[in-house]
Amino acid sequence: MIKVKMCGLTRIEEIIAANEIRPNYIGFVFAKKSRRYIAPDKARELKNALDSRISAVGVFIDEDIDFISGLLERGIIDIAQLHGNETDEYIEALREKTNKPVIKAFRIKNTDDIRAANKSAADMILLDAGAGEGKAFDWSLLQYAERPYFLAGGLDIDNIGNVSSYPYLFALDVSSGIETDGIKDKKKMAEFIKAAGKEDIK
Repeated sequence: MIKVKMCGLTRIEEIIAANEIRPNYIGFVFAKKSRRYIAPDKARELKNALDSRISAVGVFIDEDIDFISGLLERGIIDIAQLHGNETDEYIEALREKTNKPVIKAFRIKNTDDIRAANKSAADMILLDAGAGEGKAFDWSLLQYAERPYFLAGGLDIDNIGNVSSYPYLFALDVSSGIETDGIKDKKKMAEFIKAAGKEDIK
């Protein structure tokens, strides 16, 4: 069964909706330039209200390792997602601080980008077109994936079926595709889960 991550949550109303709809993961964006940025204290408040069956992912761009490991060790997030120029050496240094899972995001433009993702030292990889712009890359490149991956960028309820048959697809990562006027929309969240085929909707 394909898993679902709903990224960029910033409001308690969105956490309440997620608890009802139950994606596998939700995401907190700690990149300050993002319009979905959330401060650590606010993330802690939302994490405390999150259903324990849902994993919280922290999204970072070239962030200080101690800052990330601190959020992981305090339980504010369960998984770190790296969206910058972090190297395998950076990932190993983060692992020395914490034993929590690491997702490395890759911007996919060609087969070389897919091959680089295949070789990543991260526990999991995420394939995207950019950094939260809500655009899709050429999904035919997914045929070159050789390990399970999160797919992000331009996903919505109308195009999920276009990628569901690709091998190694592990999870769909959606943000703008479940928003209305820049705010997470509970109806769209529920429709996305249903379209993805999850069976544990309340």
